[in-house]
This record gives sequence, structure tokens and C-alpha cells, in this order.
Amino acid sequence: MELIEGKIMRVSFIGLGVMGYPMAGHLATAGHRVTVYNRTAKKAHAWCDEHSGIMADTPSRAAENAEIVFCCVGNDDDVRSVILGDEGVLKGIPAGSVIVDHTTASARVAREVHEAAKKQHVNFLDAPLSGGQAGAESGQLTIMVGGDADEYQRVFPVMGCYAKACTLIGEVGCGQKAKIVNQICIAGIVQGLSEALHFAKRVNLDVAAVIGAISKGAAQSWQMENRWQTMNDDEFEFGFAVEWMRKDLKIALDEAARAGATLDLARLVDGYYAEVEEMGGSRWDTSSLIKRLEP
Repeated sequence: MELIEGKIMRVSFIGLGVMGYPMAGHLATAGHRVTVYNRTAKKAHAWCDEHSGIMADTPSRAAENAEIVFCCVGNDDDVRSVILGDEGVLKGIPAGSVIVDHTTASARVAREVHEAAKKQHVNFLDAPLSGGQAGAESGQLTIMVGGDADEYQRVFPVMGCYAKACTLIGEVGCGQKAKIVNQICIAGIVQGLSEALHFAKRVNLDVAAVIGAISKGAAQSWQMENRWQTMNDDEFEFGFAVEWMRKDLKIALDEAARAGATLDLARLVDGYYAEVEEMGGSRWDTSSLIKRLEP
């Protein structure tokens, strides 16, 4: 995806964490006029020193005059705080603008924010991400979007500054539900890969040779391609943290309970991640599931 030539927009970015910081950087590099807000002001100062942009001291001030406000924060409560709070985005954003929330949060909070925004004639899209920190830094994220089709088309070229793939799934909340599907798949794949590597070691196989063989067939996955070596080498101080995955799986299990869906494997793997946290691995990459088997 490429920026539409000459279509420079006034945008704001709320949340400069490991994802938001490089994503906002891609927007600035593309030539958009970027205003940033971060709860820790030091991070926002650092971003402004590195990029051409303006720092605001509240989300509401960051949203003033913005055509699009992007948010990428931690959880439902953070979304409510930065958008619906006393100094939130909705206190400053002009009517007719659009809020794009990249946080992995619940479909319930997406609908809640959408209803509040609609009362102020502000549009809203829930747009969770897949691709992790590496994808954010390289501009190769995958985005799943819920919301109005016309608003999606409006922001699609701008999100293209940091995305390799962007798909409108359905109405508001559908982006978050699609992200749940993504995380359920990943949880199962990582557990399967962990057990496979554990088995290969215990039966004295050449792990590299085995992976070289099976990664060309039906067992192939992104996790296998990108994580088997570090899992085999007992390296986990990087990547998507276990505590973040557990937050996402809680959202999945809560949503499944409301929908009457059965997520036996997701519940099981969440319990395994709880064991990893007890081992001190809250910040380890999600591939650390193998640590339960190879302590």
C-alpha cells in the first residue's frame, strides 16, 4: 500500500509504546502532520526529537484539528481513559473526524466508544494489529478493521504507511473479534511447535534437519519459520510478551462465554502461559511455552 500522492493529512497518535512509536514514525516519514501524546512525556519528547511532529500534553489537545486520531494503548480501561476520559480524545476532536483504535481490546469497548463518538458526529473504527514490534518497525503490519466502509476507505491509504495488509471485516467490533481468531490460532500453533521441538530433542533427532524438512510441507507456519531456532536455543527475551498474550486470551474467553463458543484449547494454553508467568516469564516471548517442557 502506498500513500495517495499529495494527500497529506493532519493526524494524531495516542500511545507511543513498542508498536505506536514506530507506527507514528511511519506517518511522519510519509509527510503527514503528526501530533503525538504519550502518558510518559519523556517518550513523546524522544519521538519529537527523532521525527517532525508536535507533542501534546493531553489526548484532547492532541486531537484538536486532527482529521484522524490513531490510538494504540494497553487494554479496555486505557481505551476508555484516552478516548472517553475528562481529557480524552472526544473532548477535543472536531466533528466529522475519525478515531482509529489499534489497541487489542474487547468488541464491547469498541461498541461503547463508537456510540459515544457517534453522539458527537465523530466516526470510529476498531483496527487491532498483527505482526508485533518487528512488523510495526518495518511497516509490515496486518490490520483487521471493524466499522463503516466509507470511513475505512478514507483512512485506508494512511494506515498503509505501516501496514502490508488491511481488511475491513464488518461492523464496529468485528476487527476485535477477528483479532481473537488470530490469537486463538497462534496459541494453538505455538503449543504444537513447543511439543514438537520437545519431542524431537527427547528422541535425539537433529532438530535443524527436521525443521528443514517439515517446514517445506503442511506443518509450515510463521511461528516455525521465525521462532524454532530461538526456542531451541532457550532464548525468549524479545517479542510479544506472555502477559500480553494472556490479556488477549482473556478477551477471547470472555467473548466466547458471551457467544456460547467453546475454546478448550485456548483455555488450556492460557493455563500453560500462567505456569510460564510463575516461572518469571511474564515478559518472555510467547514462544516460551516450551519452557514448561524444557525447564
